[in-house]
Amino acid sequence: MADRITDLSLETVMGERFGRYSKYIIQERALPDIRDGLKPVQRRILFAMDQDGNTYDHPYRKSAKSVGNVMGNFHPHGDSSIYEAMVRLSQSWKVREPLIDMNGNNGSVDNDPAAAMRYTEARLSKIAGEMMADLGQETVDMVLNFDDTTYEPTVLPSRIPSLFINGATGISAGYATEIPPHNLKEINAALTYLLDHPEATLSQLMRYVKGPDFPTGGIIQGLDGIKKAYKTGRGKIVVRAKTAISTLKGGKQKIEITELPYEVVKSTLVSKIDAIRLNKEVAGIAEVRDESDREGMSIVIELSKDANAEGILTYLFKKTDLQISYNFNMVAIHDQRPVHVGLKDGLSAFLDFRKEVVLKRSAYELAKAQARQHIVEGLIRMLSILDEVVATIRASKNRKDATQNLIDKFQFTQPQAEAIVTLQLYRLTNTDVTQLEEEFAQLNEKIARLNLILTDESALKDVIRAEIAAITKGYASPRRSEIEAEVETLVIDTAVTIAEEDVRVLVSRNGYYKRSSIRSYKASDNENGLADDDLTIFEGTLNTTAHLLMFTNKGNVIYRPVHELPDTKWKDTGEHFSQQLSNWVSDEYVIKAIALTDIDQGGDFLLVANDGYIKQTSVSDIVPKSYKKKSAMAIKLKQETSYLVNVVYVDKVAKQDVLLLSHNGVGLRFALTDVPEIGARTAGVKAMDLRDGDTIKAALLITDNQQKVAIAATNGAFKYMPVSEISRSKRANKGLLIFTQKKTVAYHVATATIFDETVTALSILTTRYQVQEIQLSDYRPSQRIGNGQYVVDVDKNGTPWIMTPLTLVTTN
Repeated sequence: MADRITDLSLETVMGERFGRYSKYIIQERALPDIRDGLKPVQRRILFAMDQDGNTYDHPYRKSAKSVGNVMGNFHPHGDSSIYEAMVRLSQSWKVREPLIDMNGNNGSVDNDPAAAMRYTEARLSKIAGEMMADLGQETVDMVLNFDDTTYEPTVLPSRIPSLFINGATGISAGYATEIPPHNLKEINAALTYLLDHPEATLSQLMRYVKGPDFPTGGIIQGLDGIKKAYKTGRGKIVVRAKTAISTLKGGKQKIEITELPYEVVKSTLVSKIDAIRLNKEVAGIAEVRDESDREGMSIVIELSKDANAEGILTYLFKKTDLQISYNFNMVAIHDQRPVHVGLKDGLSAFLDFRKEVVLKRSAYELAKAQARQHIVEGLIRMLSILDEVVATIRASKNRKDATQNLIDKFQFTQPQAEAIVTLQLYRLTNTDVTQLEEEFAQLNEKIARLNLILTDESALKDVIRAEIAAITKGYASPRRSEIEAEVETLVIDTAVTIAEEDVRVLVSRNGYYKRSSIRSYKASDNENGLADDDLTIFEGTLNTTAHLLMFTNKGNVIYRPVHELPDTKWKDTGEHFSQQLSNWVSDEYVIKAIALTDIDQGGDFLLVANDGYIKQTSVSDIVPKSYKKKSAMAIKLKQETSYLVNVVYVDKVAKQDVLLLSHNGVGLRFALTDVPEIGARTAGVKAMDLRDGDTIKAALLITDNQQKVAIAATNGAFKYMPVSEISRSKRANKGLLIFTQKKTVAYHVATATIFDETVTALSILTTRYQVQEIQLSDYRPSQRIGNGQYVVDVDKNGTPWIMTPLTLVTTN
């Protein structure tokens, strides 16, 4: 007993067992043979039905009977897997040329399952007969079935290149295959050309094979992808539905879909489009109807009046399975190995197989014809000595004796003597002599022709060519899929996806944001829902097609199309950025929100940090590609204590200057053109020569030399002066004093703003959330080094924090 026990490591056992399993499912389950294009289960279904006489010229039989024959004799697996394979071979929307003719419910393009096998009936289709036509003539190897009770073919002697005609789909261990269906006429034309021109190039073959031809039709885009797939076995194309836009009564339009991409489930597609309509993801879809019937497919998308039909169709191509990517992965079993199959490789393998089949069939028929000719020769000689032959037979004891007597007396061969003994008497007439002589002559011709096929390559090709022509004549059908050379780039028009309307938008310093209808805003009685310690950074009426960029003290930018802002009542607080942004931190706050009507309008953002760095970055660089879950970097801050002071949108139309004001009361003015345009993830260049721990408190943009600058100091002093008081210098210089510092009182800049002659008053918000309004007419303009007048009681109301003109416009 101990001798029967072998010590093996788990690694060895698992490796050996899984290797055997993988080899089995690769060769015997999931991948098609390059010769007949069939997987084993498909081959066994066709063979079993053929053996049972269940062919196109006989009545249908219950599918359950065929499945039982396959399972009991050839394929010891589940009946459901066999029946599913049988059903797929019958579905005209899955295979280009159905090999099973099924009577009853065999499923639908809506992915409805077929009826149970006890309800449906099936038989081989006529074209399937062409795959079995040469069986029984020793054309293919036959092997014992799983229980050694009968034989089955290792491959069918197919006359049609099913690998390309019907394609294949399968997944095995380490390999998968995805071969699209093709047009039989095109493939056969390429086969004929390749038969006569074995050195044909791929380009020459593609004059005949334009590309896949899906049973569901559709439009194929991407000639380069087809060429790559036909060369390497791998490639990618785009398949889109066939659609038409037409006009309805009342100025409305409709989109009608008559063909779908391959293997797209119609019911799922209709549900998806209807969901888009219900969710209002696209503006203008009034109704979606499936009007398909026995006459053909028809999905109707009815549009609202004045809807952009082309834009909606583009959106549906982009967002639904009206357009899909199809990836070629043409893998088949060739010489017991899985290989990637190009067009020429597959066609050449099929032709080589056909040559082998025709040669074996010819050799079989030759042997049969020669044997028959030998018999006929004996019968003819027998008729010339009929009386002696009859007498000899009558004098014999039995059949065996008669056969031996004929051999001994007349030198007939064993086969001839047996044929004479078994001959029926009615054949012994003069007319049969003529028939035998005619048969002998015909057999002579047949033997000569078969010898020629076996010895002459051109004669062999003639036979194959004639068979291909016969198949084409009997089964060719027009191409269903259209082919377009280029893949169309889908660009969704935002006007289509957004219901265009004006809304009220609010962004707060603490990070709350929202949009509300104008109606809700007007009914709110000026209650915006913000907490007492929060500030409004942006409030305005914007169109839903606009774009909002919100900048934080941490140098980050948060981008949102206006239509994606949370839609709430104006009295509600709105949504906080921390609910959507994974990188929002507790001490982060919004310093500026800028609205743009068009994200592609160009222009730059001017960004200034408190540590003295400045830069310009284009709008296209600032707007992040992925924005929903994280804010993006707008400027790289040098130190942990650094923060973003201000952001200004500049369109570079007018001559503009930058004005920087530091905490220690220094101002520097220089041309905007001195600031380089660089990327978002950079710190910028030196803006101002800061000394003694000084920082920048205000960064302003001067667009007109007639503008004025108002400045509030931390001690409550206020002044305003023409911007011309600060002469233009160079970037990175020290700057000019804008306050006269006193020994007893320090004047430090708290906040500042630019305004023009249209502004008559300013508002100062203090750190204690007190508001101080200043009428400019009550104060005289100051000089650059003037200290102004005290307007804020800092002990009582707090330090000046934010100063704004009361007519400040916050949109661009």
